Amino acid sequence: MKTFTLQLRDATHAETVADVEAFVGQDASGSFSIWAGHARFLTVLVFGLARYRRVDGLWHYLAVPGAVVYFCDNALRLDTRRYLIDDDYERVSRRLTDELLAEERQLETMKAHLRRMEDEFLKRLWQIGQQGRGL
Repeated sequence: MKTFTLQLRDATHAETVADVEAFVGQDASGSFSIWAGHARFLTVLVFGLARYRRVDGLWHYLAVPGAVVYFCDNALRLDTRRYLIDDDYERVSRRLTDELLAEERQLETMKAHLRRMEDEFLKRLWQIGQQGRGL
């Protein structure tokens, strides 16, 4: 059976998984699979679960808050902010909901705070500009 290499990278670490037979993920257009010898391929995974199967025949589940995947020269590279791997679907689904979804909510809250700060900063700059013109 032909295999390929899966390279996983996030903000804090990287690992390489050898002897991967298949990868299944989901992007904005739907589910897709990648096998050894696949043509060059680039897409962005949506928030959720992907999975890969090694030559041992077992599926390994990968939870991501979105990721860029690139397949070239029989290697699949997955870059994301954070990922979780587990062989148990129920357990990794729970972790996806508990950990990654909580992180996403915190990130959205932080982005909203930054937008408000930026708005206030721009408003203050505009006021200073108006005062400088004597208006």
